[in-house]
Amino acid sequence: MKIINYIFLLLSLPFFIGCEVHENYDRTAFFPTKEETPITIPHKQNVWVFLLAGQSNMAGRAFIEPQDTIPNERILTINSHNELILAKEPLHFYEPGLTGLDCGLSFGYSLLKTIPENITVLLLPTAVGGSSIAQWINDAYHRNVKLYSNFKDKITLGQEYGIIKGILWHQGENDATSSETIEVYKEQLKILFDLFRKDADDLNLPILIGELGSFSIVDTNVLAINRQIREYVKTDKNAFLIKTDDLKDNGDKIHFDSEGQREMGKRFAYKFNYVHNINSDR
Repeated sequence: MKIINYIFLLLSLPFFIGCEVHENYDRTAFFPTKEETPITIPHKQNVWVFLLAGQSNMAGRAFIEPQDTIPNERILTINSHNELILAKEPLHFYEPGLTGLDCGLSFGYSLLKTIPENITVLLLPTAVGGSSIAQWINDAYHRNVKLYSNFKDKITLGQEYGIIKGILWHQGENDATSSETIEVYKEQLKILFDLFRKDADDLNLPILIGELGSFSIVDTNVLAINRQIREYVKTDKNAFLIKTDDLKDNGDKIHFDSEGQREMGKRFAYKFNYVHNINSDR
């Protein structure tokens, strides 16, 4: 009997010791099996568009659970053919062998709690894992995606369906690898965000910037990038910081876990609501 119990414990282990093991066990176990299209496309004035940009923590590497695939008619995204569909995780499709849960759907659901009932949220994924900020600025190809051209295409698509309301940005792990890239990161943020706003035709477009994760092994380079982000935010009245220092990783000391991604989505939404309310009162 003891041997049988021991075998059962070994077989059951992956299901009890956390999402990190789940991801290795079957990363796609709860990926949705079909796309759903919206019954009606809302009027352009009633669609708020948000672009999700950056590298892997915005593209998503966390384990997707059934709760992350429940659609809502008021939260839309696109598929790889730029067709409107109901949003389900994973939203990003550029790296099918890597992509997992990002913060987008959590952001959308959190927004629905506070925005007018006639508003639909459109989430446009543009993040690609491993990309540096210089690659974004220089419109380089990375993992078969021409980064800035793809972003501009999504701006155009967003303007076709609605009003660009903000950009969610999470990037910097790649630039934390050397003192040279860390030193210029603040200036690079300004260059890139100026381009974002110019092409979105809104020089006051809110850009919400997530800090890199401060996980159990303290990385001085990561902390240095976060200082650069905080310093940049002080210089840009339309840039806003999303703190992440209390969130956990998925076991690799780089990527947020599922709970962290959902919480980050909530924080992006909270910050956007704060910004939107201030601007509405002006």
